[in-house]
Amino acid sequence: MVKICSFEVSRDELNAKLGGGFPVGSLVVIEGGSGGGKSSISQRLSFGLNENKVSVTFISTQMTTKGFINQMYSMDYPIAPFLLNGSLLYIPVIPLVQAAKSRFDFLERLMAAEELFEKDVIIIDTISALIKYSANAEKSLDLISFFKKLNGMGKVIILTIEPNQLDEDIASMFRSSCDVYITLKSRPLGSEVKRTIVVNKFTGAKGPVGQMIGFRIEPRVGLVVEIASVS
Repeated sequence: MVKICSFEVSRDELNAKLGGGFPVGSLVVIEGGSGGGKSSISQRLSFGLNENKVSVTFISTQMTTKGFINQMYSMDYPIAPFLLNGSLLYIPVIPLVQAAKSRFDFLERLMAAEELFEKDVIIIDTISALIKYSANAEKSLDLISFFKKLNGMGKVIILTIEPNQLDEDIASMFRSSCDVYITLKSRPLGSEVKRTIVVNKFTGAKGPVGQMIGFRIEPRVGLVVEIASVS
């Protein structure tokens, strides 16, 4: 039987639409442009995983710890208990993004930080911001190989990527190497923005996987999956 990391919460159908959870040992890539919803999806996944007793390390290039906590509570994702009991480790790396400009060994230092990879699931939002100054094809392959070794130990690695931050060849390496590949699309629709999760690849799913899933983010509610998948 497929072992999965469920991220189910009762008020939305994201987990059900995505096969019931990510298979243990998966490399997940979530790709989207600036403002496409990568961080919101990552935050929703983190909360859902913790709710299902899955430990998470969340590495963020986007928010301070205070900003992250405020953002989560604004979407009614109460994470304080998970932070306090150690099932959620949040690491803001905004200063490191700037430092990475002058460090050619940044990827090596990232892989050597063993404490970052001790939890069941590791989310890096966004990996492209962390590696854009130091990544070449060889180093990127080393990083992917490192993530695959962690997958072999049963870890789930979730990476968000903003494609314009990386060379296309490097972005393609991540897409081709992952087990789950999702892109986030958005387009204006009247006074609103229509957002869609597009599932391009999902290996080892326990249940049915929707190919296109409409969603929106609402204050004090969080992520809302549309009633029907969009076409």
